[in-house]
Order: sequence, then C-alpha cells, then structure tokens
Amino acid sequence: MTSPRERAKKSAEQAVKPMAEGREQAMEAAAGALEEAMGPLGEVLKRAEQAYAAYLEAQKEVSRAYKENELQVEKAYEEAMWQANITCDEAVKEALKALGEAERQADEAYRQAKAEARETYGQSVKQALKARQETSEQAWKVRKETIEQAWKIFTKG
Repeated sequence: MTSPRERAKKSAEQAVKPMAEGREQAMEAAAGALEEAMGPLGEVLKRAEQAYAAYLEAQKEVSRAYKENELQVEKAYEEAMWQANITCDEAVKEALKALGEAERQADEAYRQAKAEARETYGQSVKQALKARQETSEQAWKVRKETIEQAWKIFTKG
C-alpha cells in the first residue's frame, strides 16, 4: 500500500545510492593519495569527506523521518475515517429509531382520530334519529289532534 510518491522517492534513492557509494569510494581513494602527497591539505580533505558522509547520513535520517511521519499521518487519517463511519452509522440508527417512533405516534394519532370520528358519527346519527322520532311523534300528535277537532266539528254540526 505504497503511494506513487513513496515509490518515486524509493526509486530515486535506489538510483542515487550506487552513485553515492561510487562517489564515496572514489573520494576515499583520492583522499588516500592526496593525504600522502599533501599532508595538512589531506587532513582538510579527510574532514570534508567525513562531513559529506555525515551529510548523507543526515539525509537518510530525514528520509526515514519523512516516511515515518507519512505513515503516522496515514494512520491518523484511517482512524478519523473509521470514527466518522461509526458516528455516521450511529446517527443513521438514531434517525431510523426516531422515524419509527414518529410513525408509531402518527399511527396512534390516526387511530384515535378515527375512533373519535366514529364516536362523533354515532352521536350525530343517534341525535338525528332521536330528532326524527320526536318530530314524527309531534307531527302524529298534531295530526291526531287536528283530525279529532275536525271530527268534533263535523259531528256537532
């Protein structure tokens, strides 16, 4: 699971390594020859060679630190994504739970409203039947009285 950047850097390091080793060997040989010939100048060249070797080693350490940092950043990213997925899953579960509760409450409210509507309907029908009965009885009473009066008038006359 290496990135293109890591692969490119590794290829560059592998390409530079033989050159650096060849350079080091050439410098060692040159330093040895110069040391014999030049004395104090050879000492300066030897210190320069040591400084260059220290520089190369420091460069390798920086490269290792960079790679380690990159791995830590990748790990932190993966951890953040894992946590984000968990948080998202929990939020979806809570939303689903809230939806179920809202649907249950809506169903209960619908059942109650329907029962109330039936009760209101039943009371309205009962009142209408009672009103019809009372009106019918009243009309029968008025009819009966009117007929009786008519017979009284007819029979007296």
